[in-house]
Amino acid sequence: MKLEFSLKDVDIQKFVGYNDINLKSLKKLFPNLKIWTEDLSLVAEGDEEELLQLEMVMKSLVSNYHKLNKIEEWDVIETVQKIKRKLGKIETYEIVTPKKKVIPHTENQLKYLKAIDNNDIVFAIGPAGTGKTFLAIAMAVKYLNEERVERIILTRPAVEAGESLGYLPGTYEEKISPYLTPLYDALFALVPADKVQKLIDMKIVEIAPLAYMRGRTLSEAFIILDEAQNTTNVQMKMFLTRIGIRSKVVITGDITQIDLPKNKVSGLIVARNILKNIKGIEFIEFAKEDVVRHPLVKQIIEAYEKNS
Repeated sequence: MKLEFSLKDVDIQKFVGYNDINLKSLKKLFPNLKIWTEDLSLVAEGDEEELLQLEMVMKSLVSNYHKLNKIEEWDVIETVQKIKRKLGKIETYEIVTPKKKVIPHTENQLKYLKAIDNNDIVFAIGPAGTGKTFLAIAMAVKYLNEERVERIILTRPAVEAGESLGYLPGTYEEKISPYLTPLYDALFALVPADKVQKLIDMKIVEIAPLAYMRGRTLSEAFIILDEAQNTTNVQMKMFLTRIGIRSKVVITGDITQIDLPKNKVSGLIVARNILKNIKGIEFIEFAKEDVVRHPLVKQIIEAYEKNS
């Protein structure tokens, strides 16, 4: 079977993207089809059912193009997945939060969300932009709304602060606040600001540096340790042994961006090596293919990999 979809109403160069990145994405997302451009058309050959899916995708993309005068790679990925979900062709997962519905955009993201449901401790390791932290916080909001946990605890090491904290103005909380901003950003994207503040005031949501976890038992909570590559082995062990009953824990990090002194070993790397065979703990490894930020982020990651 063959499909010829007219592109005469769009700028084909803009539509296929720089270096044909949008066309390449279509080819990856429809691996059983042969897809190319010819004159003022997109042409595809292969399975009839997939050709019908591709036609629906193209209609949606052209409509979006006319609204925005451009198409980005993530538009292609999101549109294909939306169509396939609608037709029941791919498994999906929907997280409903007060501000938006969140869905996985890649196979690894879907695997990640299912792993959180099925395990008490999940490690998510991979590059920036793969949704590790955002999806974990979305799941935390979901669990809180469903009364499956009583509180949310978000933490990360403030390794960048180091010994210079004492030279900064303000209280310790004020000094540490900038290092916690990414966690606030993700939470505010999912929950109205006034409700977030109320939850914080009621101590139902806690956002704090990792040092604040020492000596505590964290029960009936959804706990997220972000930027875990910057924990030492001692800190990681301390954190993992804080976990109490009926708690869910997600630990995220990128082992290519370790900011510890050279004589310190990342606790995330040690944990991956010694905990990988324990039942109830799952490790999800993300790759540059899972990046869902600006397309340039993926290219930046690839460039650094080549020069590392």
